[in-house]
Amino acid sequence: MRLFDLIPVQFRIAAAGVLLLMGGAGSAALAWTVQDWRYSRVLERQSRLQADTLNELSQASAALQRSEQDKRLALEQRLQSKDETHHKELTDEQTKQARLRDRLATADLRLSVVLAATETIGCCAMPTTTATGRVVYGTKRAQLDPAHAQRIIGVTNAGDQGLIALRACQAYAKEVSTPK
Repeated sequence: MRLFDLIPVQFRIAAAGVLLLMGGAGSAALAWTVQDWRYSRVLERQSRLQADTLNELSQASAALQRSEQDKRLALEQRLQSKDETHHKELTDEQTKQARLRDRLATADLRLSVVLAATETIGCCAMPTTTATGRVVYGTKRAQLDPAHAQRIIGVTNAGDQGLIALRACQAYAKEVSTPK
């Protein structure tokens, strides 16, 4: 007799049921494990793809930012150059105006204006004698008072400075609005 024959039938059936349950549970656990491995690989692949995509986006963003910074730096350098040119023009004009004012103040230079001809003695009357230091004849000139000459120079100085500032503003606007 064998040992298996000594075990009553109901225990055998119960043991077979337990073995079947254990086998089923083992195969279910095995199925869950296989499913876990498969999903883990899928999730790992998706995670790797997402990381690669984010890396590419960050590299593209960094390259774009560097490009924009380079453009801005180039624009700032061009504007700095224009500003230096404007400043030089302005100081040169101020120096020239200061010299002119000094020459007027020391009577080294006199401003004169052409007077309207009130009398005409013929078509092209030539003077019998020419004044010394005079190239133009035929028109009468009057010298301005030095104080009035100073005021006129001040007005022209302001106008010249305004024109220089206008050119600088136009150059700035053109430089900023022109894409490069």
